[in-house]
Amino acid sequence: MSLAGAELMWTPLQSGFPQQQPPSAFERGPFRPQPGEPIAIVQVGGGAIRPLEEVSPELPAWLQADYYNPQKHRQLVVMGRWQGRLLLVHQVPAAEARKQEWPGLRSWLLQSSAEEFDLLVTAAGLAAWEEQHRFCGRCGSKTKPRWDEYAKECPRCHLRHYPRVAPCIITLVWREDALLLARSPRFASGMYSTLAGFIETGESAEQALHREVKEEVGVEVGDLRYLGSQSWPFPHSLMLGYWARYQSGSLRLQEDEIEDARWFAFDDLPQLPPKTSIARHLIDNFLIWRQGR
Repeated sequence: MSLAGAELMWTPLQSGFPQQQPPSAFERGPFRPQPGEPIAIVQVGGGAIRPLEEVSPELPAWLQADYYNPQKHRQLVVMGRWQGRLLLVHQVPAAEARKQEWPGLRSWLLQSSAEEFDLLVTAAGLAAWEEQHRFCGRCGSKTKPRWDEYAKECPRCHLRHYPRVAPCIITLVWREDALLLARSPRFASGMYSTLAGFIETGESAEQALHREVKEEVGVEVGDLRYLGSQSWPFPHSLMLGYWARYQSGSLRLQEDEIEDARWFAFDDLPQLPPKTSIARHLIDNFLIWRQGR
């Protein structure tokens, strides 16, 4: 299953391999708010984020500054702490977001800084969790939030429900003279990217990589090199980025997922994903590495 990439803010090393991201300045956790303390609220609905008419100069254009009022804010989900404020998620009905034409989450992500990206991804994941885990999947009782971790607990059978994270592999396949890039029907016209897919139950990331590449384009790969990871909230993915060297086989496309796939010479690449994507990160760092060999 092909997936779009996520934003990465890494710098290549002299060897061509990327540095890992620095620790986030955002402190995650369901902290207990105190009456009157500074907060900021993001409103999420149906995969969209509400833009603010009046923007605070020290906050992104989707974070509303306020002070905690237990009567007003008790039902909101606490994301964590950032820049001295607790951040809360206000989930609104999708119909309301559509009616007001809020920008989609993807558009906010692609124009965000690394710190803002961190916040948006967390807000989107917690909003989906809040919507999808209101009732226990085992006994049907209404769940209640815990304050010591991101979890909802069933008061009847005590099953805990955590925000979902779906691990995925995203892979740049290469050989000595070319990169293997493919098109999903969902891509912008003319754009080619790397291969990606979800890790199935019981698989390792490496097993999933071999399976996905074989399923999508019909070739065998080896010499896997892991470069890094990034969260991507469509729906709640953790992208694990690899390079993989072509071993054998001819291109045979999985028609319901891949519209086209080709070998492209290093100096004759097609339109690529934006630089904010992990796919582009894999490609750009590979080209730097090749130049340094």
